[in-house]
Amino acid sequence: MNRTDRLYALVEELRAAAPRPRSARALAARFEVSVRTVERDLAALQQSGVPVYAEPGRRGGYALDRQRTLPPLTITPAEATALAVGLHALAGTPFAADARSALQKVLAVMPERERAAAAEMTGRVQLLVPPARTARSAEPVVPAPLREALTAGRVLRLEYTDAEGTPTTREVEPIAFLGGEEHWYLAGWCRLREAPRGFRLDRIRAVRALEERVPERPVDLAELDTLGSDLVPLGEFGV
Repeated sequence: MNRTDRLYALVEELRAAAPRPRSARALAARFEVSVRTVERDLAALQQSGVPVYAEPGRRGGYALDRQRTLPPLTITPAEATALAVGLHALAGTPFAADARSALQKVLAVMPERERAAAAEMTGRVQLLVPPARTARSAEPVVPAPLREALTAGRVLRLEYTDAEGTPTTREVEPIAFLGGEEHWYLAGWCRLREAPRGFRLDRIRAVRALEERVPERPVDLAELDTLGSDLVPLGEFGV
């Protein structure tokens, strides 16, 4: 059994036993590997976001929070491929890293046969992108404070370069992410301009989340008419 299959099997073994814990020694015997290997695998699962936790004591071990995990999914290879294609479209957005993590979690709980078929199908799909995009050495990294801006609910301090190339430092109350095929923006209330503004993510040079919470402030995103596009809520796509 290779490591990928073992990680998947470990999750299912812990799911079947939950909420009772399984010791590392018992899991090592079950998968015919060393205790050290099992512990490394469990650490890898924890780092990838799988809710595996350790219970101390003589009868302790490792357990899985079933309420925070998915059972094996009846997702088709074509559906998994569609997710991978959609993930590619998120490169350079605030959600690229989270989407990649979500796809890995979906693949981890797919039955082995379907997962192998999905891997074969994605290997037969290639995307046509502009040469300028393929020439990039790496996709831009969106800082964690920006990715977490809306859920954290904290005021941000941005070092930003405007359209004229002038660097500024601003405190911004994040409201929404706006994006499409060309650019992604952080929409927020700019305390410097005392008005709603859209900040292109590729012009944000540095960002820091402050301790101050974002106050209640009704803002109409339609005021951001400089973006020149219609706003379509994700709810229209069934999200």
